Amino acid sequence: MTLHGNVGAHRCCGPLARGLVLLLGLVLSPLAPAAPTSWVGTVTHVSDGDTLWVRPQRGGAPRAVRLDGIDAPELCQAYGETARAALVGRVLGQAVQVRVRRHDDYGRALARLSLRGQDVGGWLVSQGHAWSYRYRGHAGPYARQESQARAHRLGLFRQAHAEQPREFRRRHGSCH
Repeated sequence: MTLHGNVGAHRCCGPLARGLVLLLGLVLSPLAPAAPTSWVGTVTHVSDGDTLWVRPQRGGAPRAVRLDGIDAPELCQAYGETARAALVGRVLGQAVQVRVRRHDDYGRALARLSLRGQDVGGWLVSQGHAWSYRYRGHAGPYARQESQARAHRLGLFRQAHAEQPREFRRRHGSCH
């Protein structure tokens, strides 16, 4: 059959038939249903300064959440344990609003977290526990908070040359 013959054969099916095939494919798809983009849950564990686990209020197992827009020191890096302790003190056992932007390569939800209406990532950066995540020359979503924390020499910005986690991982690898 020629290429034109295939195209003509495909055209014989009307929009209704193509729609039914698409619907059938979705119903039979082995993929898990898409998670809602916003949900409420309780923080059950804090892995490090920018990764935690949240159990959805509606039930189910805790989910890994990576705070979007920040980069906290690695646990084995200077100030890493302090950054983790700050996040533990702020959110562990608390009900939070999770707004998922996407999932990363490790399956974690990249999300903004709110605690009683306050952005947790913004709070971490404003207290000097993390950097605003930089990407392709952009200063990141919390650049203003980082600038203020630097000006007041808060947290990790007390160090004259605090090393960003990206550079630390490049030079030393990950902590694990």
